[in-house]
Order: sequence, then C-alpha cells, then structure tokens
Amino acid sequence: MSDMNTKDFVIGTLIGGIIGACSALMLAPKSGKELRGDLTEGAQSAREKTSEFTTNAYEKGSEWATLAREKSSDLARNVSDQSTQLYDRVKEATSNVKSLNGNEEKTADELADELSNDLDEAEEEMSESVKEDVTELQTSVEQQANR
Repeated sequence: MSDMNTKDFVIGTLIGGIIGACSALMLAPKSGKELRGDLTEGAQSAREKTSEFTTNAYEKGSEWATLAREKSSDLARNVSDQSTQLYDRVKEATSNVKSLNGNEEKTADELADELSNDLDEAEEEMSESVKEDVTELQTSVEQQANR
C-alpha cells in the first residue's frame, strides 16, 4: 500500500509539473515560433529527466534487491550453522545419557542440566548473531537510501 502511494505521488508530481510548465509557456507573451521552440525544449527536458529518474530507480532497486538477497543468504547460513552446532550438542548429550551405567559419576539429571545450559548459551549466541545480521542489513539499506 505504501509503495502504491509513493508511486502515485511521484506520477502525480510529474504530471503536475508538466501541466504547470505547459500552462506557464502558453500564458507567456511570446511569438508562436518561440513558444513552439520552448515547448519542444521543455518536452525534451522532461523526457530526459524522466528517463534518468527511471534508470536511477531501476538501478537502486536492483542494488537493494541484491543486498537483501546477500544479507538474507548470510542470515540463513548463520542460523543453519548454529542449528547444526546445537544439533551436534544434543546428539552428544544423548549419546552420553545412553552410555551411562551404574559406575559413572554423572547422572542423567546432571547431563540434562549441562545440555540445558548448552542450549541456553547456543540460543543466546544465535540471537545475538541474528540481531547483528539484521542491524547490518538495516544499516546497509539506510546507506543505500541516502545515496
């Protein structure tokens, strides 16, 4: 909805500018030949500016899309790596619980507590990593928008 409003505003501004320029030219006290020349120049200028604006918009959109694709790929890779680490920790703890026998010092409860602590640490690491990636993406987008 926001994109549509922005698009409508830009189109309305361009049309309003063209109509205003034409009105000013028509009401100016000039000869027909001068007026036609001014209209031709104004039309060419408007065409060039519109072309520049369109090209610039496509370039910026392409840059933002590429940046978002790269950052989301990095974020997905990061989450996947951390999930794999977490899976390995759970697998290791499970194998430790399975290998317990009456002679071992650690009980299943102690191993469960260790696993819980490991999971909490992994969750905090993953959360921090995702926050950093999102902040980096937001900063990059803001820098692109300011260009």
